[in-house]
Amino acid sequence: MLSYQHLYHAGNPADVHKHALLAWVLDYLTQKPKPLSYFETHSGRGLYQLDAPEALKTGEAAAGVNRLAPYFPEDHPYIKTLEKTCADHGPHAYPGSPLIAAQMLRDTDPLHLAELHPGEYACLQDTMAPFRITPIQEDGLQMALARTPPSPRRGVMLIDPSYEVKADYEILPKLIADLHRKWNVGVVMLWYPVLQDARHKPMVQALSQAIPDLFLHQVDFAPVRPGHGMNGSGMAVINPPYGLDAAAKTLSDLFHTYAT
Repeated sequence: MLSYQHLYHAGNPADVHKHALLAWVLDYLTQKPKPLSYFETHSGRGLYQLDAPEALKTGEAAAGVNRLAPYFPEDHPYIKTLEKTCADHGPHAYPGSPLIAAQMLRDTDPLHLAELHPGEYACLQDTMAPFRITPIQEDGLQMALARTPPSPRRGVMLIDPSYEVKADYEILPKLIADLHRKWNVGVVMLWYPVLQDARHKPMVQALSQAIPDLFLHQVDFAPVRPGHGMNGSGMAVINPPYGLDAAAKTLSDLFHTYAT
């Protein structure tokens, strides 16, 4: 579907969870000089202004980055990306995952950024232009299958659907298992919402059965507004880098203290 626009939800608690883990992984992997490939299947526009009417309409950033960022360590890579984004784009700017990756990766690290929505894709082009990165306007999951295994083989893939199409929950376990067979060294990160109806649970169970050493991390938080069905955020990671479990535990403690 082409109706979803993340600007309404940018900077919410799930973004904080997802982007903090992604930034930690990229920071860890770039400490070695070896190049890596980066993939994103549902890129969005890459840069959001939290004072835009769409963001203010839902106010989700108030419960997310605005509440939680002050409690992160100052040297956390997520905080560094926030600071750089605000320095470059103004005090209300928030980086999507493509901008986080573009800021943290090196000239030797190719980025493959897919976005199907025409309006979001046009914005993503503008966001990536200073980095001389050309996004791809096509189905991101098909792009992922077509372009793996990549060169360099070392790398990260973020799969971050909107889950507006309920079939995503059924499709993703097999598709990710296929990706893992093609690219067995890739760090594949799947974000999913934790909803009150628990519709994510069969997907997570199927993934865990297909990939026994899958790393799972979930955080809980209060719904961002009355009637909102999401009360948590999850990340499933294939080939988690060393130390991710400890970084995730620190994040769990932060959310437990300040987001519930």
